[in-house]
Amino acid sequence: MMNRFEGPGGREARIRYLDGDFQVTSPGAFVRCAVTGENIALDELKYWSVARQEPYVSAAASLQREIESNPDLRKRS
Repeated sequence: MMNRFEGPGGREARIRYLDGDFQVTSPGAFVRCAVTGENIALDELKYWSVARQEPYVSAAASLQREIESNPDLRKRS
């Protein structure tokens, strides 16, 4: 039995992340979260950074990367 990441469409896609959308530059079924390394099916991709051109599995992962990239955010009250 094949899962959705196997077979001809089971490779990692290459994506150009845009404001509110993304463009597939190399076909595939998924991308990897830049923080956790988890696979994200393209139809489930909701979070990414245009500036860093990287995807995130969740809003929490996106926030984690933002704080890592901007340590001053931790100091806000």
